[in-house]
Amino acid sequence: MSTYLSVIIPAHNEENRLPGTLEQILRFLEEQTFTYEVIIVENGSSDKTLETAQNFAEKHANVRVIQSERGKGAAVRKGMLEARGEYRFMCDADLSMPVEEIARFIPPGLGDFDVAIASREAEGAVRYNEPAYRHLGGRGINLIIQLLILPGLNDTQCGFKCFRADVANDIFNKQTLHGWSFDIELLYIARRRGYRITEVPIHWYHFADSKVSALRDAVQMIRDIFQIHDNARRGMYKDAH
Repeated sequence: MSTYLSVIIPAHNEENRLPGTLEQILRFLEEQTFTYEVIIVENGSSDKTLETAQNFAEKHANVRVIQSERGKGAAVRKGMLEARGEYRFMCDADLSMPVEEIARFIPPGLGDFDVAIASREAEGAVRYNEPAYRHLGGRGINLIIQLLILPGLNDTQCGFKCFRADVANDIFNKQTLHGWSFDIELLYIARRRGYRITEVPIHWYHFADSKVSALRDAVQMIRDIFQIHDNARRGMYKDAH
């Protein structure tokens, strides 16, 4: 039996947030008419994330748990390539976007697309509870990204993205980065290979326990961007699909 939607949740040290997030996602999905699966990808946790996820999966037939090496990019890649859905949606474990907005990333909510990315900057998007310094830091990072590698994309780092199955299989098989910059590499590959990227405005809630460190991650991101350009020069991504 084919699956319409796969929801992939990378989970690193998420034992506290994961149960509530999964309950919300399952409540939403069970109300839909399409088939679905939820894949939790535990990656190198030092807490009880794996046990928590497995306990939840034992009680829900459409939920499964897999493991990957450490790194959000590694976790998302493994989940995407093991998914069975016609559409594959990556979802942060903090669920900072209301779960109901998933419907805006798949037909009929969204029409013809290859990659749909959540945007906190597109017209119609709303941010809640975000300190000004976090917003300014994020815009500074995006400016660097646009100048160095992805002009025209206003929010590459939001953790909610949807891929058509064939597109996911193509670009995730080309992915090389396993850390925070993996989104940039994926979108670069998608653009190089001619796929259509659509930005979807969302309502987004800031949580104080975010794991992002703006300065540390910005420095690593710049290094990774140069690595992506070097990969491209060596023909690792190619231009045609």
